[in-house]
Amino acid sequence: MSDSCEFLERRRAGDDAEFDGERPYCTAVDAFVQPMRADVCAKRYGLDPETDCEFYREAKGLGSITGFEGGDDGDGSGTEEAGS
Repeated sequence: MSDSCEFLERRRAGDDAEFDGERPYCTAVDAFVQPMRADVCAKRYGLDPETDCEFYREAKGLGSITGFEGGDDGDGSGTEEAGS
């Protein structure tokens, strides 16, 4: 078992910018992520990407964190009213 998410990288540059230090980058979404999200990536505070990160779960095809996948109610919002 790894100490961090397989999609986490540390980068000093990206998006035409250079940084003084390394910043967390998620290869699952090809974007830099906030330090608090990187806590999930690094499995700090009892967090685990497999159960606590929607980016990881989507990349691995594991479904929603909440178990609610949503639906399309025809307006393109991706939400569905209860009882529909």
